[in-house]
Formats: sequence, structure tokens, C-alpha cells
Amino acid sequence: MHNRYEKIFPLTIAFSVLLMVIGIVLDEPANILPGLREIVTMQDLLITDYIYIAGPGAALINAGLVTIISILIIKLAKDPFNGFTIVEMGLMAGFSLFGKNVLNIWPILFGTWLYARYQKEPFAKFASIALLATSLAPLVSYMAFGSTHASLWLGALFGIVIGFILPPLSAYTYGVQNGMNLYNMGFACGLFAMMVVPILTAIGDKPDSVLYWAEGYNTSFAIALGLLCAVFIIGGFFGTGLPIWAVWAGYRRLLTTTGRAPSDYLRMFGAGPVLVNIGVNGLLGIGYILLVGGDLNGPTIGGIFTIMGFSAFGKHLFNIFPVMIGVGLGAYGMHSTPNYPSLQLAGLFGTTLAPIAGHFGWPYGILAGFIHSALVLQTGGPVAGLNLYNNGFSGGLIAIVLYPTITAIAKHRRPVLRDEDYYDLFEEDQPIDISSWRSHQNALDKDDVHKHVTERHSLYGDLPDDEPEESEAPAKAKEED
Repeated sequence: MHNRYEKIFPLTIAFSVLLMVIGIVLDEPANILPGLREIVTMQDLLITDYIYIAGPGAALINAGLVTIISILIIKLAKDPFNGFTIVEMGLMAGFSLFGKNVLNIWPILFGTWLYARYQKEPFAKFASIALLATSLAPLVSYMAFGSTHASLWLGALFGIVIGFILPPLSAYTYGVQNGMNLYNMGFACGLFAMMVVPILTAIGDKPDSVLYWAEGYNTSFAIALGLLCAVFIIGGFFGTGLPIWAVWAGYRRLLTTTGRAPSDYLRMFGAGPVLVNIGVNGLLGIGYILLVGGDLNGPTIGGIFTIMGFSAFGKHLFNIFPVMIGVGLGAYGMHSTPNYPSLQLAGLFGTTLAPIAGHFGWPYGILAGFIHSALVLQTGGPVAGLNLYNNGFSGGLIAIVLYPTITAIAKHRRPVLRDEDYYDLFEEDQPIDISSWRSHQNALDKDDVHKHVTERHSLYGDLPDDEPEESEAPAKAKEED
């Protein structure tokens, strides 16, 4: 099967191998196997930093292995590669440094496969959902190793149930957030965990959050991550077959988008601008942690990888920076500092609310970040550390409240529920004609954009022979504006 963005596969493999090589360089080889054993037998409740409990070698090798497994699942399921594939790889690599491992993801993946069989649908339609649902992998580990009723079979059973239930639940929660929360699965998993925790408590079990937090790795990780981001930027400008000016023009247009889900930047702008966006956003994430006096470790690197992944699907410099500022201001408003561990993560993962800044403007992005800094510290309690995407849960609550409030009081933009099929996000790889789209502030120059699209066709060869018809989503965007 031809895949328009098939280069994602070897590049992901190379990225995974690079993670493992860095792990070997930063640790003693003798520590790796015992560290991996420690990782797969941990309860994994938030926040369990694998670098703290097992060392950087085992943590990065676990991340590399999980990422390889993830891309192989997408490949073998024959799910087309697109911008959201990059999101999934960022999430799987990042959270494999603090919560997901080569053991606890399998029951959830199997449960989603069973759901696909039950629905008599190809697994390709749900493969991406299966990977995202591993947000609840700590529940598998907890029931297998930490519960008062712990057993491997019980952990596997919980994982299968998670994988079976999350596809329909996530499809429902996608619509009610109006595309303003990029971590839709985090919101769905948070709702599920809020039901599970009281049930476990009722039968005499009570999971609770933990804090294992590594320190002292800032220099080595800053250098490694900085070089990685530089590779993405250089690759974007010089490695995609487009002239530098065309890549720069595409990146500038990318910066005018709202980021409102679904925004597949790979299909909208091509590989060059997306790679540049990934590198720039990664550097911003590194800079934020160092600026607030934080720590580069498993969880924060996971946050940086998540930002880099979503740089292909909604995040860019102009819509994430206001949210980060809001989180920082919120920390001081709570008489705390942004380098408190949970607030470090909020500054990175809180960029799930980037579409609010992109759609309504930077002051509302700061407001969203400010609210998020307080709310995310409270939403972890009801889910007891079982939901790795806790910032997505908090972000979903904020999006549901802020979107209708802002549209009714300040911006007077009519709220429109997204009615596209959630699963369509993962099944398309055709380029998107953005010549009729408008940004959140100014209308795009149609002739300029059309010129860019035509040049991409001639230079990059990634457009279909027939001009794609304007989709329902752009029509709605024009109607709203």
C-alpha cells in the first residue's frame, strides 16, 4: 500500500534507536537490564519518573522500544501515516519515560483490537485510539503490582476493559470540546478514571499519587535535546526538496493558524514547515524549563516530546507561548513558583489549550494557562494518578467552560460543535487545500497561498491530480469568522 508520508516510518525507527543510544551513553550498561525490570514492575502512578527509579539508560531504552512498537502497530495495521502519526510517536516516546512501558501497554492494545473485531471494523480505524488509550497504562500496572488484590491477570483484565471502552468514549468527548483541547483522549481517560477510583475505594483499595522526580541532568539533556531540535530545523529547511524560501513561507503561514483540532499541519503545509515547527517548539519547551529553574528529567522531557509531536497537529510558537506565560503567572498567583514539579508539567502539557490562544487571541491564552495552573493541581486527586494525560483532563474541563463563555460575552463567535467523525482524523493522508482558509486574525492571501500550494505540487509532488473539494471544516471556519 502506497503511503504518501511513508518516510515517517524509517525516521521514527531512527529516532527510537537514537533514544536508546543516548541512554547507553548516559548510563552504565550493567544498570540497564535491572533498570528495565524495575520499570515494568512499578505501579507507575503519577508522577513516576523512570529516570529516577531506573536511571537514564533503562528509561531511554524503554522509550525507544515502546516507540518502535507503536510505529510497527500503525504500519502493520495499514493505518495511513499523517500528522497525527507524529503526535502519537511524540506521546508514546514521551510518556514511556514516566508511565508507559513495554509490558503495561499490551492489554489496552488488545482490548481495542477486540473492540474493532466486535464492531466488525478493520483495526486500522482504531489503531491510533489504541495507542492513545495507553494513557491509563498505570491502572494496568497498579492492578498487577500495587493493588491489595494485585495479580497479573487482574491487571490484564483492566487493560482489556480500558481498550474496549475508550474508542466510543473518546469519540463522544471529542465533539463537546469544540476543538479547543488538543488532548481529547486525556479528557476521556480522566472521566473513566474518575469512575474507577471510587469503585476501587469501595472494595477496600485506594491508589494514590506519588512523586519520583529526578534532578541533576539538565546539562546533558539540554545538549542532547537542543541538538535534536537543531536537526529537525535543519532537516526542514534543507532535507525536504523544497527551496528554503518556500519552507519559510509555509512556516509563516502555519503560524497564522488557530491550531483548533483537527489541524493536520503535515497535510496542510508539508514536511518542511512541520519539521521547522517541531524544532522551534522543542527549543521553546527546553527554554521554558530552564528559565523557571526546573529539571530536565523523564516527565519534563515527556512534555517536550509531546509539544514536538503536536507541532504537526495544532501547536506553534504563537499559540503555546501565551499558555506558558499564563501557567507561570498562575504559579505566582498561588504563592508558589513555576518550578514546582506539577507546575513544570503544567507549563508544558498545558499547551493542550493552544487553540484558545490561537482562536481568540493571546490574552485568552494567558487566561486559559492561568486557570489551568490551579485546576490541574486539583484534577489529579479524583483520578489518583491513574491518568497520565491529567493535563488533558484539566484542559477539557477548561475548554468546555471557556469556549461558550468567551463566545457569548467577549468575542461573539457562534459556538459550533465539531461533527466530523473522530476516526477520520487518523485515516486520511491527502494534502489539504488551505487556499480558502482564514486565520484567527487576518484573511490569508488566497493568491499567495494558492501559489504556495501549486509550487508544492510541482516541487514536492504531494498533491493529488484533482483539486480537492473544500471540506466541511473550512466551510465552518469561514462561517464562524
